[in-house]
Amino acid sequence: MSKNLTSRSEDYSKWYNELVVKADLAENSAVRGCMVIKPYGYAIWEKMQAELDRMFKETGHQNAYFPLFVPKSLFEAEEKNAEGFAKECAVVTHYRLQNDPDNKGKLRVDPKAKLEEELVVRPTSEAIIWNTYKGWIQSYRDLPILVNQWANVVRWEMRTRLFLRTAEFLWQEGHTAHATREEAWEETKLMNGVYADFVENFMAIPVIQGLKTESERFAGAEETMCIEALMQDGKALQAGTSHFLGQNFAEAFDVKFTNKEGKQDYVWATSWGVSTRLMGALIMTHSDDKGLVLPPNLAPNQVVIVPIYKNDEQLEAITNVVNDITAKLRARNVSVKFDNRTTFRPGAKFAQHELQGVPLRIAIGPKDLENGTVELARRDTLTKEVIQIDAIEETVVALMDEIQESLYNRALEYRNEHITEVNSFGEFKNVLESKGGFISAHWDGTMETEDKIKELTKATIRCIPLENKEEEGVCVLTGKPSKQRVLFAKAY
Repeated sequence: MSKNLTSRSEDYSKWYNELVVKADLAENSAVRGCMVIKPYGYAIWEKMQAELDRMFKETGHQNAYFPLFVPKSLFEAEEKNAEGFAKECAVVTHYRLQNDPDNKGKLRVDPKAKLEEELVVRPTSEAIIWNTYKGWIQSYRDLPILVNQWANVVRWEMRTRLFLRTAEFLWQEGHTAHATREEAWEETKLMNGVYADFVENFMAIPVIQGLKTESERFAGAEETMCIEALMQDGKALQAGTSHFLGQNFAEAFDVKFTNKEGKQDYVWATSWGVSTRLMGALIMTHSDDKGLVLPPNLAPNQVVIVPIYKNDEQLEAITNVVNDITAKLRARNVSVKFDNRTTFRPGAKFAQHELQGVPLRIAIGPKDLENGTVELARRDTLTKEVIQIDAIEETVVALMDEIQESLYNRALEYRNEHITEVNSFGEFKNVLESKGGFISAHWDGTMETEDKIKELTKATIRCIPLENKEEEGVCVLTGKPSKQRVLFAKAY
């Protein structure tokens, strides 16, 4: 497995694309814009999925599954949502193929098999879910409904990149129904906080929680909350969103309930989601020119043990010791792989595991058996140390926490160094081009100014941070009054 990657400083985009493929995470498929997630990449996604699923269930949510296809009339019911996704929709118009009489062995669409109503391949599931909820909800006793779906969605992107933007991707989408505005708003905040907790503590990526501006909101939402992360090239990445939908979807699908006072009212709604885009965030936050760097909480193999030997007798002796080490570590919930493949030399194995970001590598040979030692190699710092085998259990368990914390702190330091306050448009443009990162600047609150800044610089308002303090100032572009700063950045 080749580990020669283009340097990040030379071509960040090329480095990213090469790393995804060479580390065996994913590859492009025969379907334009779609990817094959390979077993190693999918193993990382499964760990994300398992942790998020646990967190959702701890906050009272249940999993369900809804159809892939959405009748066009249902999709059109909530006007803003339909308009927002219309350009990305794939549409099924026919249900059968037939032999082409003019081209033997070829198939063509059967013109007689046209659907009575066209079906949209879901780009998001609000329409089909709220049509379903209409049959589930009659009274306040039926509320709240706290449902999550693990699914695939299709958004017909024209410019795609593995994990970051593909025509089909995997995600989870939560869809909840509530009796009051307050309860729905609390749910919106709760789930954005769950995402922040997961990304920071599990993925070791610091995020900023905030509100989206009107132009950046989810189509059909009254408010959109988000978590924004900063990648190593100074670009922002939206890592998750949580939407307060108000009563828009309930009104569109006529979902009413009888409240405690006996009156009819429309249900209040939220939706929230993260996707395989998180894989892109993981790669671009921690990895280096040698390959992936995985936080222990996410690594399919937290520890890999590589034997160094010359003959079968030595391998057998090493294997006996490794079996004992493996049993002890697994008993402490550390995932261990013993790489005893005979078709690769130790150097090739080292290179592969370094490329694939295994947090800790243990090498053990005949001399180590004599001395009662092993060599530990950390992927995050690329440092090595020799320790006594007797100390391996406690040392490795402690290192898992240390590596996880170290990766978070390193990313946090970079993020904090790349939040820059500016007070003029000249400063804004200079920082954007020379330094990158988040730019904290005053904005007059209008969509026109937001659009103009985007047109002039390609930077967008990533969020209005939740922890913003009121601060009198003037907009960097128009000079009009402003009461708070917002965060701008170029973004993925």
